[in-house]
Formats: sequence, C-alpha cells, structure tokens
Amino acid sequence: MTKIGLLSDTHAYWDDKFAHYFADCDEIWHAGDIGSEEVLHRLDTIKPVRAVHGNIDDYQLRHLCPTILRFEVEQVSVLMTHIGGYPGKYTPEIRQELYRSTPRLFVCGHSHILKVMYDPKLQMLCLNPGAAGKFGFHQVRTLLRFAIDGQEIKNMEVIELA
Repeated sequence: MTKIGLLSDTHAYWDDKFAHYFADCDEIWHAGDIGSEEVLHRLDTIKPVRAVHGNIDDYQLRHLCPTILRFEVEQVSVLMTHIGGYPGKYTPEIRQELYRSTPRLFVCGHSHILKVMYDPKLQMLCLNPGAAGKFGFHQVRTLLRFAIDGQEIKNMEVIELA
C-alpha cells in the first residue's frame, strides 16, 4: 500500500502543517502553481515529490516539473497536470490526452475548488485537491490524503487547513 499526500496551488506559500499531514505518506504529489522552488524543496525533505508546473510557475519550475506527468503507482495509472477540468468539462488538450490513453486516476489543480469525482464514461477517478496556499478566491485551504493498494484507490481524506 502506498500513501499519497496531494496538494495544489501553494503559490509560494509554505505551511508547517504540510509536514505534519504528509509525515505518514510515502509520496507527495503537487498539481501545479507551486510558486517557488523553496516550496518544492521543502516538500521533498518530507517525502519524495512528483509535481507538474502550473500557469504561474516561472521558467525554473517549468524546467524542473513537466506540464503533464504520467506514471504508475502499484497497479494504478496516473495522469497529473495543472489545468485539466473535470468530468464533462475537460480542457481540449487534456481531453485529447485522456481519450488517447485513459488513466485510472486523473489529478489536476488550478480551480482552487476541491473536487473528488468519478467519470463513469472513462471509468476514471478525478481529483483536484483545491488550494493549499493563501492566494486566490478560496476561503478554505485544502489537502487530500489517500492510499493506493494494488488496483484500489481508497481511504480518501479531505484535510481543511485553518
């Protein structure tokens, strides 16, 4: 079983609660708008990080983190990007990527709105952890934690940061 900590849209903001909530995770995933290399490096001191860049990230972060990341954890294929949309409203670029090779788990950020949705048409779970930073219109900062156990995605937790 692999425990995952997921966040997005930190916009260069660091909260020591990230270390607390992700301490028991095996990996941390950042779905873009990291905002600074410092945030990425601090996360990497907690656990190994997989990250994509977002639309506010500078050339250094774009060099370190791809636009789209495909990988497999246990027996679950994952596609992560920053701007992706959600079931029925995927961005055109991502829709093409999803239909070309559909993952079991699709992760994105950008909207600052936490969403956990299943796409029955593609038979794919879609996750957007909301925003963990302070910049933006959101009123509650959020993170997600979950586990991947073989082919199962389970134990989904929504964490609200004060």
